[in-house]
Amino acid sequence: MKLEELFTVHVNIEKSLDLQNSEGDSVVMITFTGSATGKYFEGIVLGGGVDTQIIGKNGDPHTLSARYMLHGTDNSGHSCKIYIENNGNIDKALKTALFRTSPKMITNSEALSFLNSATLIGEGHSTESGVDIKIYREL
Repeated sequence: MKLEELFTVHVNIEKSLDLQNSEGDSVVMITFTGSATGKYFEGIVLGGGVDTQIIGKNGDPHTLSARYMLHGTDNSGHSCKIYIENNGNIDKALKTALFRTSPKMITNSEALSFLNSATLIGEGHSTESGVDIKIYREL
């Protein structure tokens, strides 16, 4: 499978809300801000970004689901927005990333309209201020 890197979302974690039940399951909701950089898009994460992680007892399975919107400039120089729904699993066996996701995107950019139907892959990498999410498309 050949992949092309589209852009990176630089996530800055703000705060988290936790819940744990008597069976050992837990939920963490993490709010965040950030920015995006790359050859196809440059911009910021608009307010309201949240990543919800559900962690089963004994730590498995560990799912994540982030929803957020970006505002910025596409590769043709036009102002646009991109909505991202990023679902995935934390896989302790991964050697090159913290987790992998299957992003779904919707954009109002004509130049980036391929994002509306592209097969996308996200990878999370730890940083000092949060996480970098690298977004790739399958070619």
